[in-house]
Parts: sequence; structure tokens; C-alpha cells
Amino acid sequence: MKQILVINAGSSTIKWKVVDPGTGDSTYGGTIDDLRGSQDYLSAFQVLLNSLPEAIELAAVGHRVVHGGERFVSPEVVTDSLEGAIEALIPLAPLHNPANLAGIRAARAALPHLKHVAVFDTAFHHTLPEAASTLAIPRDLAGQWGLRKYGFHGTSHSFVSRAASEMLGGERTSHRIISLHLGNGSSAAAIKGGVCIETSMGFTPLQGLVMGTRSGDLDPSVVGFLNRNAGLTIAEVDALLNKESGLLGLAGTSDFRELSALAASGDSDALLALDVWGWRVRHYLGAYAALMGGLDAVVFTGGIGENSAEARMRATEGLAFLGVELDGDRNAQSSSEARIISPEGSPVTLLVIPTNEEWEIARETLQAISSPR
Repeated sequence: MKQILVINAGSSTIKWKVVDPGTGDSTYGGTIDDLRGSQDYLSAFQVLLNSLPEAIELAAVGHRVVHGGERFVSPEVVTDSLEGAIEALIPLAPLHNPANLAGIRAARAALPHLKHVAVFDTAFHHTLPEAASTLAIPRDLAGQWGLRKYGFHGTSHSFVSRAASEMLGGERTSHRIISLHLGNGSSAAAIKGGVCIETSMGFTPLQGLVMGTRSGDLDPSVVGFLNRNAGLTIAEVDALLNKESGLLGLAGTSDFRELSALAASGDSDALLALDVWGWRVRHYLGAYAALMGGLDAVVFTGGIGENSAEARMRATEGLAFLGVELDGDRNAQSSSEARIISPEGSPVTLLVIPTNEEWEIARETLQAISSPR
């Protein structure tokens, strides 16, 4: 099978991998740094292509695009008009879509003979019921500005929930899974029968869980209060909530390993930060179990979810009444493989599944170029 070149273009780097869409195997990949410094996107792609062996046969190029708005609910083959549509969505993702688009344009110029596919982070969440996606603000205002819950980390939630269903066995349509993508950016998703019915991130990635530097859920009136009383501009409050809050704001570090070490030494701020972090995760676990009418599995993924036994313990403590229990020995084991960390016979299966967003993008890219239009 020919390979898929998977591109994640950011504002300062391009991350890339050549992926076999059938197996997920990847031999070649890397990161190109210093964009807009010593090189632009087009010259970066020339460096990338020069590093590939001639023997590699590419079927297509798959591009991660953070925001697809309400329009894009599945992967799309890139055309000039689609580029324009992504550009029109920049107000919804001003930090990400411009870089994603620049990467697409440079890749199309460097590889004009290949099909290029945009895979949208928000697409997996397009199945949210209207009751979940609708904001309780005037409908005409919401409609005019596209104000609704979109959700993010879609490729990760899609990948690990599919892998979890395969590990559970039986029909995917019967599975009720909560996916926890826990990292510097974190989100939860309730996936019933393979379909996402709820997710913690909202109009932006700020909503939901406590993250490395993001506050997560917050009374919106805090914004106005800080503006009126602390003299902060709206832009300053926005930066505060996105870049200076979360674990960093609570304990002075956004690194979960460092935070855990500080807590182990008795640091009171670190202990409180971990308590707040765990409380929020458990809040979502309980809520999503209720929304799905029960629970079959909880999946941990992302840098923290995959690697921190303490995080998984704090995320599940006190939830035995839901059937959510850890096996201490299994949880403590370190492994890069997908694995079960709940006791044998537990009513809810707890799993650690390393995410593979590049493989998900490669699969969806192949599907897009293979589907009749």
C-alpha cells in the first residue's frame, strides 16, 4: 500500500510523518523548526521532501486542520475553494487555522501531483445532539457568529475510542465509552455506539478540564469582573485564562511530573492543584456516565493519561459505585502498549491507549481520496 504523508503545520514548526494507513507503521518523520525565521513554509517543504528516500510512494497528503466550523463534518479533498473556506474560518481559530492553511498551500505547491486532504479536529464532534451543542444565548446572535460548542482533539478521541471498542469486543454500536485525552491541553468525550454525544471543550479549547495553562470551566462573569475591578483588558483576561491559569496558575508549573514531585514533597499549592484537577475530571466522568445511561469503558490517552499512574488514580478515586476501579499493580506498570488497568471482571473496563493521531489522519485521508464524489 502506498503511504500517506501526514502534516501538522503550526505557527513555528511543521511536524510530519509518512504513515502506512493500513497498519499505522511509520519509518520516516520529523519536525522542522524556525518557521518564519530562517525559512518559510515552502522552503520547509523542500527540506522535508529532500529527506525522503526516492523509493517511498505517496498516495496523498493529509493535513491536520484545527477548526472546520459547522460546515466540515468529514475529511475533504483540498481545492482552491476549500482553501478559501478554511481561511473564512480563521476568526474561529486565529492561532491555528492560519498556520494549517499556510502548510496546505506550501504542500500543494511542493507536491502538485498529489491529492491533499484536510482532516478537521472538530469533525468527530459534529454528531453532538443539538441540546449539547447549543449555547443558551439569543439564537440570532449565536447563528450570526457561529457561537456553539465545537469540541476539539477529535482525531485523538476517534482513534482511541475505535481501538477501545476493538479491545472490548462485540458490537461497537453497543459500547459506551468515555475518552480522556489528558495532556497540557485536555478534553473528555462521551462516545456512545461509536458516536460522540458530548465533549468538554466548547466554542474554544478553553472550556472543560483543568489544563496545563488553561483554566477550563469558569463562571463567565469572572471576565467582566476582572475587566471592571482589576483593570485588565479583555485581551489580557483572555491571555490570563489561556496561558497563565490551570495548573500553572495554581501551583507555578504546568508540567504534571514536576507537579506530582512537588506534591509528594508536601507542597500545599501542588497538592491543591492536583485535587482541583482530579475533581474536575471526576465531575465529567460522572456526568458523561449519566448522559449515556451507563458506562462500559474509560480510556486514558495523551501525555498525562498514558504516562501518569497518579493522574489515573486521581481521576477515578471514589467512583467504585459506577463500577470504575483501578487495579493498583496494573496501573503502576509502565508500558507503551495499549493495556487494561482495571481488575479482572470489573463492570467498567479502564484502558490506557496511546493515541496515534497521525494514523487516524492517514486513514481518513485514504478514505477521502477513495470515496466517490
